[in-house]
Amino acid sequence: MKKVFRKWWKTVAALVFILLLAFLIRLANLTILPVFADEAIYIRWSQIMHSEPTLRFLPLSDGKQPLFMWVLMVVISRFDDPLIAGRLVSVFAGLGTIIGVFSLSYLIFKSNLAALVSSLIWAISPYAIFFDRMALVDSMLAMFGIWTVFFAIVTVRTLRLDFAMITGFLLGAAHLTKSPSIFFVMMLPVTWLFLKKFDKRHLVKLVGLSIVYYAISFIIYNILRLGPNFQLIASRNFDYVYPVTRLFNNWRDPLISHLGMFWDWLVKLGPWPLVLLVITGVTISFKKYTKELLVIGLWFIVPVLIQAEYGKVFAARYVFFSIPFMVILAGAGFVKRKSISVILLLVFVAASLGSNFHLLTKPAKAALPESERNGYLEEWTSGIGIREVAEFIKLQNSKSPNLQIVVGTEGYFGTLPDGLQMYIEDLPNVNVIGVGVDLKEVPTSLVESKVSGNKTYLVINKSRLLFDPANFGLELIAAYPKEPRKPDTWHYTLKGSQEVLYLFELTGDYAD
Repeated sequence: MKKVFRKWWKTVAALVFILLLAFLIRLANLTILPVFADEAIYIRWSQIMHSEPTLRFLPLSDGKQPLFMWVLMVVISRFDDPLIAGRLVSVFAGLGTIIGVFSLSYLIFKSNLAALVSSLIWAISPYAIFFDRMALVDSMLAMFGIWTVFFAIVTVRTLRLDFAMITGFLLGAAHLTKSPSIFFVMMLPVTWLFLKKFDKRHLVKLVGLSIVYYAISFIIYNILRLGPNFQLIASRNFDYVYPVTRLFNNWRDPLISHLGMFWDWLVKLGPWPLVLLVITGVTISFKKYTKELLVIGLWFIVPVLIQAEYGKVFAARYVFFSIPFMVILAGAGFVKRKSISVILLLVFVAASLGSNFHLLTKPAKAALPESERNGYLEEWTSGIGIREVAEFIKLQNSKSPNLQIVVGTEGYFGTLPDGLQMYIEDLPNVNVIGVGVDLKEVPTSLVESKVSGNKTYLVINKSRLLFDPANFGLELIAAYPKEPRKPDTWHYTLKGSQEVLYLFELTGDYAD
C-alpha cells in the first residue's frame, strides 16, 4: 500500500487539482449564455416528467432518447433556476469525461504525465468548456463514449466477463442518451487490436465477450420500447442524415464544406495549438505506440468523416464525443520529454485561457465559429430576453395574483414557448401558449383572451413579426436586442443587422 501511495500520490493530487480547476471554470457565470432552443426543450421535458410520472418517456414524442432528462428531472426541483440545474448535469458529465480521458490515456500509454496532460487539455479547452456548460446531451454522450472504450480495451486485454458486462452497461447508457452512440457499436471491434494473442482460443473468447456487451446494450436500449413513439427515434434520425447511396452520387458534397467547418471549429474552439499538439504527439510516439495511436485515431476521425459526408445538419456539438480521443492524441507527445511538446502546451494554455475569459465574461467577444455564434447569440434559437420576460410576468402576477395572465409566444416548440414556460411553470394563474411563427396578425386566441378580461401578452422575435404592431393594438412593453449579426453572413443579408425579442401587451382598444 505504501508503495502504491508513493507512486501515485503526486499524480492523484495533480488530477484532483485539474478536476477542481475544470469544475470552477465550468461553474463560473454558468448562466451568462441565455437558454438555447434544445436546452429549453430538454429542461421543460424534465419539469413535466418530474411532475407527471406517466410521462417518463416524453422525449420519445420527438424521437429523442430520455436518459439526460431522467437525470435532470431528479435534480431540477432542488434549484430555483432550472437552467442552472440543467447545465450542472453537463458540468458533472464533463468531469466524468476528464477522468475518462486520464484513465484511457494511462491505459494505453502507461504514462502518468501523458495522462495528466491529456486531462488538462480537456479541462481547459474552450471546445469542452463551451458544451460542458450547456444543458445538452452531448457532454453525457462524450462521457459514456470515453468510458465505453476504456472498459472495452480492458475487456480485450483481460478477457474477463465482468469488464465485458460493464462495457455493455456503458454502451447501453450511451444508447439511452443519443443516437450517435451507433458509432460506438461500429467502432468497438477496433479495440480488438489490443488482443494479446490472435489465436483461435483467444479470438473465440473475445467474440463471446463482445456478444455479451452488445447483448446487454441492446437489452438496455429496448427499455425505450416501454414508452410510446419508440419508432420515432428511427424516423427522426433520417431527418438528419442523407441515404447511403449519396456517396456514389456526389461524395464531395457536403463532405468538403463540412470538413471546412470542422477545421474552423478546431481552430477557434480547440483552439488551434491543439492541432499542433496532435501532430507532435503522433510524430513523437508513433514508432512505439503505432497500434494505440491507430485505435484512438480511428475513434476520433471516423465518426467525423461519416457525419461530414452524410449529415444534413453539421454542428460542433454533433462531433463533440469524438474530441476526447483527439485530446488523447495530443497528450501522446508527453510519453517522451520533448521541449517542443512543452512549448506547444504552454501556447495552448495561453490561447485557451484567453478564449475562456471571453466565454465566461462576454461570450459575444469570444472567437466562436459562425454556426455557434448564430445559434447561441444572434438568432431566434438564442434565448436572450426570455429570462427578463419571465421576471416581468412574475412581477405582474405578484401585483394581481387573482388575475389570469395569458402569454402567447411565437412557435409551438423550442426556445419559445418552452424557454418561457420553464421559468414560470410554478405560477398557476399564468398560461403560456405557442401561437405559431411568421405572424401576419394577432392570433385569435390572444384576442379572445383579452376580451375575456385576461391580461394578455405576445412574445415574438422581430423576424417572425410580419405586421405593424401599432395597427393591431399592441403596446410595446420591452425589446431585447440580440447580438448584432456580422455583415458578411447570409443571415445579415436576409434578415437584417440584428434580431430583437419583443414583449407586447394587447390593449383594450384592439379588443374592441
